[in-house]
Amino acid sequence: MSSSTPVGNPVSIETEPESHLNAGGLGGHPRGLNNLFLTEMWERFSYYGMRALLTLFMVAPIASGGLGYDTKRAGVIYGTYTMCVYMLSIPGGFLADNFLGARASVLYGGIIIACGHFTLALNSETTFFLGLVLIALGTGLLKPNISSMVGSLYRDGDARRDAGFSIFYMGINIGAFSSPLVTGWLAQSDAFKDILKGWGLDPTHSWHWGFATAGVGMTLGLIVYVLQRDRLAHVGHAPATGAARPWGKLLGVLAGAAVLFGLVRLSDTNKNFEWIRYGYVIVPILVIIWFGLKADLDSKRLAAVSVFALAAIIFWAIFEQAGSTISLFGDQLTNCEIFGYKFPSAWFQSVNSLFVILLAPFFAWLWVALGDKQPSAPFKFTLALVFLGLSFVLMVPAAKLTVDGKVSPLWIVGLFFLQTVGELMLSPVGLSTMTKLAPAKLLGLVMGIWFLAAALGNKLAGVLAGEFTSTDGNALSHFFLVQAGWVGVATLVLLVCVPWVKKLMGGVR
Repeated sequence: MSSSTPVGNPVSIETEPESHLNAGGLGGHPRGLNNLFLTEMWERFSYYGMRALLTLFMVAPIASGGLGYDTKRAGVIYGTYTMCVYMLSIPGGFLADNFLGARASVLYGGIIIACGHFTLALNSETTFFLGLVLIALGTGLLKPNISSMVGSLYRDGDARRDAGFSIFYMGINIGAFSSPLVTGWLAQSDAFKDILKGWGLDPTHSWHWGFATAGVGMTLGLIVYVLQRDRLAHVGHAPATGAARPWGKLLGVLAGAAVLFGLVRLSDTNKNFEWIRYGYVIVPILVIIWFGLKADLDSKRLAAVSVFALAAIIFWAIFEQAGSTISLFGDQLTNCEIFGYKFPSAWFQSVNSLFVILLAPFFAWLWVALGDKQPSAPFKFTLALVFLGLSFVLMVPAAKLTVDGKVSPLWIVGLFFLQTVGELMLSPVGLSTMTKLAPAKLLGLVMGIWFLAAALGNKLAGVLAGEFTSTDGNALSHFFLVQAGWVGVATLVLLVCVPWVKKLMGGVR
């Protein structure tokens, strides 16, 4: 989940940092890292706290305070929203690089996000959709630029850089772990609903208290960011006053995003155009063939980038059903009780981040310990798909058992363990590999491809989630098995292609 979020493209420090800013932070890192760590932690708190409730709120009956949507409609909305969050990172990064600067972009993005969460807190279908739009716009502006500022804190060759990103990455997962615990309790627990009754308020509006709390989290992040702004005074500058602004390119980027969004919406709203969804896989395959057959090294590396992007689309299409398919399975088909304590089903959304926090240090140690003997990037991606497929294989017997009643929460815990292992073999590895493979003049394009892969994978996850059913255990078992089967096919294809992909990479591991 949380590590699928882009963790940034390290860039050179913009100006020689003042000595008092270059240390004194967490673990001897630049002081600005403290600011970015806490800001990102609270931003992820707001995002994942809201996301944990999103599908559950949409399918909840109107009498229970929800929107009363069916699973298919909720899946389409969920997938479109999460797609936009990643897709808008591309124009968000372009705006920062050429117009606003990263520092201002993070501030403006955070303000828009907070407004979005508080808009969701209002009890109206109109404000629900307006809130989603605002959060997607704000996240697209904030997310890529706060990550780039982490890299800007370090000089080229600074040995602390990788460790700095690891600390920043931990902030992401602390926020993602803690937020569903808070927002889920507010939105779903009988205890809080009783509190609302005691205050003379409608308990069915508890969902909106959860959404509002996500907004409070983003507001706290903004407060930290502004109060410690002096620690970032040397990074994230806007282009020099008087410098030419690439308005034409900006319009092109925005037009490209609009066209992609329009095609996706067309495939959602008109059955005659559902075939567009096949393009999520077919277009990357054509790009791979086109560049792979060229003789120059840059083209071959772009073909390798496209292979990784296609694998990432498939990975996120399954993994990102955590907030839809698995959220519904946890809410409707799982016994949400442990040691006699009934817990909100939204708490399952914290399990992935908990496993990331526990397992990330082990994987960091493992790759260093293996050194040159560690698997190549394409083989790590293959292993990621193996664990991903196994996670849905695990859910096949779990789905069959629902015929006899609600199942143990350990099934979902096991799924998240397998998926987290896969995530740690794909997300950080993919990000690092993209920066190594990108031709010097095309680094922004390559990172845009990586963001786009995440966007399309999230959209596909929403489409697939629309087929979820809680009323037929055998049909649900088939639902998981078919998706695991397709992942298995993709895994075998990638495994066969590993030697060819390594050749395309031209010596990059």
